[in-house]
Amino acid sequence: MFEFLKPAPVAKKKVPADKVESSYRWHQLGVLLAICIGYIGYYIIRLIFTTEQNEIMKQYGFTTADIGMVLSCFGIGYGISKLFMGALSDKSNTNRYLATGLVISALLNFGLGSTRSLYMMMFLMLIMSIAQGMGAAACQRSVQLWWGKKHRGAIYSIWSSAHNAGAFACVAVVQLATFMFSGSISAVFYTSSVVSLIIAAFVLLVGADRPVSVGLPSISEYTGDEVVLENGTESDSEETSLTLPQIFVKYILTNKVVWAITLTSMSLYLVRYGVMSWIPSYLVESKGFTTNFAKWLVGIFELAAVPGVIIMGAISDALKGRRAIVCILCVIGLFICLTTYFFSTSHILIVSVLFIMGTLIYAPLTLVGLMVNEAVPKFAVGSSTGFMGFFQYIFGETLATALIGILVAKYGWLASNMVLYIASALAFILLVYIFIAERRAEKIADSDKEN
Repeated sequence: MFEFLKPAPVAKKKVPADKVESSYRWHQLGVLLAICIGYIGYYIIRLIFTTEQNEIMKQYGFTTADIGMVLSCFGIGYGISKLFMGALSDKSNTNRYLATGLVISALLNFGLGSTRSLYMMMFLMLIMSIAQGMGAAACQRSVQLWWGKKHRGAIYSIWSSAHNAGAFACVAVVQLATFMFSGSISAVFYTSSVVSLIIAAFVLLVGADRPVSVGLPSISEYTGDEVVLENGTESDSEETSLTLPQIFVKYILTNKVVWAITLTSMSLYLVRYGVMSWIPSYLVESKGFTTNFAKWLVGIFELAAVPGVIIMGAISDALKGRRAIVCILCVIGLFICLTTYFFSTSHILIVSVLFIMGTLIYAPLTLVGLMVNEAVPKFAVGSSTGFMGFFQYIFGETLATALIGILVAKYGWLASNMVLYIASALAFILLVYIFIAERRAEKIADSDKEN
């Protein structure tokens, strides 16, 4: 297993110079398909228990508290696993790492379909959360290894949309299995596992570890792509002799920009889940929406974000990688939309604002995920992804669900509104700091080149 996951060696046979461009494009297409479809596979597994919770309660005799316990095992485990599994991806073959996590998830999902024991389900979900932590880090590292900064915003945004596509693919798989196997819960779990195993095989077939492993020049050689670090020095290295703890301390824990981006992401996660998780309850209780229509708005909120996120990613490329500016503008727009969402009584206006807010939340969330990768050398991308993911899920999502739930029960929805305003304001302040810090580092780098 460990040999299988080791980084692919540098290819002995090099691609002829006249074929490098066409070969690069062909492999980039394969890698993009692998990371997008591969991550959809992760979501198909991840959301099965969530989508089938009502049927599980009915057929297995579980309570909502039981369901919550199983889901909490995944949420807590996933936040922690992203930290460690993200770092491990830096020392692995990214394509095989992505496929391996999906295979392990699928096998554990077979186990979920084979038991009705609450405690066994909790155990399986906890272990699965560790395997699920392998997905995003491998995908984000692949983007850094295969695309230069000129196109990375658009590519990263396309991959990020796999989150949304995965949710809909999960529902499609559930509906197919329910139709084919007369509503059997076990069959739903088994079908999703089979689909994900097929996707894992596809990932291994079309993906690749890094350019030099297939005889191509590295992305730094091919495009001149370099990472400008916090102190203004530049790095184009893809590998290092440093250990994972050394990488983590040198390039993550002591990097102020990484901390600022991570806290920005945590704040935006709080807004994301603070809006999305409470759409049905808030709109029914405060705005007079019907329950069924409010539920549909959750899906609309997710799906409407996809084209906007890709467009914002492309705009950040057009601005020569100045992604913080795009994020700042999105957060300003988010303030306006939140105010309308909180205080408007027009159903048409509220629905329209939800359409827009999807983009204004997911676009900066996507771009800060890319920014944290671009703030470290390529051999520390997985570590930066895991570090940010830990704060997103352990703090951002938890505060958006548990804290807001408690505040609303005690003080009403106005308390929730204040939390979302504060989180948005914190994101804005941090993004301004990030913008200033990045410009300062670039000036130092340019000055060193001139000298």
